[in-house]
Amino acid sequence: MRRAKISVIGAGNIGGECARSIAMKELGDVVLLDIPNREKPELHMPRGKALDLACCGPVENFDARITGTFEYQDIEGSDVVVVTAGVPRKPGQSRDDLVQINAGIVKNVATNIKQYAPNAVVIVVSNPLDAMVYVMWKATGFPAHRVMGQAGALDVARYKTFLAMELGVSVEDIQGLLLGGHGDDMVPLPRRTSVNGIPITDLLPAEKIQACVDRAKVGGGEIVKLMGTSAWYAPSAGTVEMVESIVRDKKRVIASAAYCEDEYGVAPGQKGKGLFVGVPCVLGSRGVEKIISFKLDETERKFMDESISHVRDLIGVVKRMFPEMA
Repeated sequence: MRRAKISVIGAGNIGGECARSIAMKELGDVVLLDIPNREKPELHMPRGKALDLACCGPVENFDARITGTFEYQDIEGSDVVVVTAGVPRKPGQSRDDLVQINAGIVKNVATNIKQYAPNAVVIVVSNPLDAMVYVMWKATGFPAHRVMGQAGALDVARYKTFLAMELGVSVEDIQGLLLGGHGDDMVPLPRRTSVNGIPITDLLPAEKIQACVDRAKVGGGEIVKLMGTSAWYAPSAGTVEMVESIVRDKKRVIASAAYCEDEYGVAPGQKGKGLFVGVPCVLGSRGVEKIISFKLDETERKFMDESISHVRDLIGVVKRMFPEMA
């Protein structure tokens, strides 16, 4: 049986951690790609990381071929491509500030994916996430179900973590969901949150639930302030959760930035005018195999509409930069 081939573009903290987890879970062979270091051209970071990871195999008991490269032709035949390329967020910088820098980077990456891995499912991790997934979709020309963003998996994980800390229970017993744009624009759904089936609203007062939601919204910024750079363990964990569901065709329901039109009122009746926003998706071998829709209450609808509006504003910046993506 042929092993899956999974390429990770961007060999920084998130990319390296994604490669490690993919190898340890034996999800497939890994290609780790980055660009040369202009200041130190003698270095080959992706090849060095790939060699270091390969040497973990005898200790961690995994068999996976791990390749480090500067050459895009090495991603040829990839089943899944994870894109982490781009400039990380710095202290005091919002995700929105990154759009003009990272859009050009992601567009270049997309052009190469289109050439060398035209049948791949693409998971974008680069920020600002909702805009970068749109750039990837437009620049590759791939069907929307084969392009998605890792956002909800991370946002939900942070939400569950903070609730577990507040309650003093295992994170494994918390079920929760968030919608909308990544980060500050996420839409909380406390009435869809439970602890082993017990509604969270029966266990915590509204103000403490809101505090957990608010902390999840700014969780990335909190880490940036503490470390001086973006998080990488949790973002990579959320990404690999998505990769696993796709390559193993598990049909997991994972909140992901997926292309919506009629769903959740993003762009009703406007064919081709939709946006990528965080929604619950069934992820399988074809990528986003289904978007699960449900009725929002009045408050949730208000927050969702605001989130969609902010995502649309970001896309407006992209369209001004690249008129061909309008």
